[in-house]
Amino acid sequence: MKTHYAWVAGTTAIGLLAAATALRSGEADSPTGWDPIPATARKEIKSVEMEIDHIEAESLDRARWAALDRFQQITLLGKIIFYDKDLSVNRNEACSFCHMPETGFSGPVSVLNQTTAAYPGSVRTRFSGRRPQSHTYASYSPVLHYNLEQGDFVGGQFWDMRATGLRLDSALAEQAQGPPLNPVEMGLIDPACMVYRISQSPYRSMAQSLWGAQAFAVQWPANAKQVCDRPGPAPDVDPLPVHLGPVDRGIAQTTFDRIAEAIATFEGSPEVAPFSSKYDYVMAGRAEFTPQEKAGYELFRSKTTHCNECHRDGGPGEEPLFTDFTASNLGVPPNPDLPFYKENTPDQLGYTANPDGLKFLDLGVGGFLASPQNPNHEWAAMAKSYFGKYKTPTLRNVDMRPRTDFVKAYMHNGYLKSLKEVVHFYNTRDTLPRCKPGDPGEKITCWPAPENPATINRKQLGDLKLTGQQEDMLVAFLQTLTDGYSPSGK
Repeated sequence: MKTHYAWVAGTTAIGLLAAATALRSGEADSPTGWDPIPATARKEIKSVEMEIDHIEAESLDRARWAALDRFQQITLLGKIIFYDKDLSVNRNEACSFCHMPETGFSGPVSVLNQTTAAYPGSVRTRFSGRRPQSHTYASYSPVLHYNLEQGDFVGGQFWDMRATGLRLDSALAEQAQGPPLNPVEMGLIDPACMVYRISQSPYRSMAQSLWGAQAFAVQWPANAKQVCDRPGPAPDVDPLPVHLGPVDRGIAQTTFDRIAEAIATFEGSPEVAPFSSKYDYVMAGRAEFTPQEKAGYELFRSKTTHCNECHRDGGPGEEPLFTDFTASNLGVPPNPDLPFYKENTPDQLGYTANPDGLKFLDLGVGGFLASPQNPNHEWAAMAKSYFGKYKTPTLRNVDMRPRTDFVKAYMHNGYLKSLKEVVHFYNTRDTLPRCKPGDPGEKITCWPAPENPATINRKQLGDLKLTGQQEDMLVAFLQTLTDGYSPSGK
């Protein structure tokens, strides 16, 4: 995501601390007079937060009393960290806030999915410009590389692949290091802050037993708590505001890496990637598709839809992951409901998430390749051809939801709100007319213009010539990819 860092000149540390204190206390939930969280979402958010606290408490209790082998210890530690709200700047947002199990480890708040699509960060008036991705089966994504035979980038994490995995040899571990330091997500000002917070946690001894006594042997400055209570980003003149000596900084960075690897271990565990859908039971000969599901699967694999060319259902030696880990531009329209478009003025802490306002254009993978974050200068030459392309997600758990009326959001910006809309878009993108402003037929009889028209995939979608009944067949098949299926119906 193209994120801008802007600080108000002359803002003092005391002033920032006062503003941060007000935000934590709830006195400044809407510091600019603008509250992007729908009122109807607040009760649902509270319910999710209570569930997060419950799962964390259960996990801590298991860590205290259960006899665990080393794999179980590392996995459980990663789970505890994943559900720990204290690891966000205002101690109010765990990693799991955007990735809960009842929705396939994607966004768990129906009202937000239906409206803003993106989720608020620890500073509740800050939103990112994209919807949360699902974490299920993400551990199978390889380190980002350019495949010469395919002529395509493969792997990485995030919608724009920017968590390459090149440094830790794990794209998923590097992804876990992004949200804690993103000012529109968990908002920590320095990676050392996550280490500092865990050093104060009830599970410090568990982490230390796995990583060694040196993991938290850091000489913390007297103002470490004060600095870590201040929302990021760090100012350019002081990019690492927890002032550590080189050895202590090295220890903190190494422990920050171990934290990320533990989260990745949990996210790669059978709890997150169980292969327990009806599809898996059918493939194992322990269940049967309904006639509609079977017809949908045949369509999915057909040359009519081309679905499994990108959402691969497996081949020799492959798990059926329903993604090829590449990126594509589907021609999705922009989503004007994203609060990010309105984050174009400094908030109370002097941060401007999106100075471009309504002119903001999400460049996807191409934006990452053209940015200083790109670790390989040879890749930069390909940036333009990847503008508007986003990583192909797995279709596993694409319809997992806690109740039938729960709304999920789809595509990188959450523009589409149901699998029927998704399949209809794939089917008719190029055949229906352009919508006029406020057109009541939007998403049914017309489509708005694409966000990034230059690099649209025109080979595999847009005019599939499916009937409405065939669209429903595809939806029925996609619903068989939801984990937790019981062949006995119980």
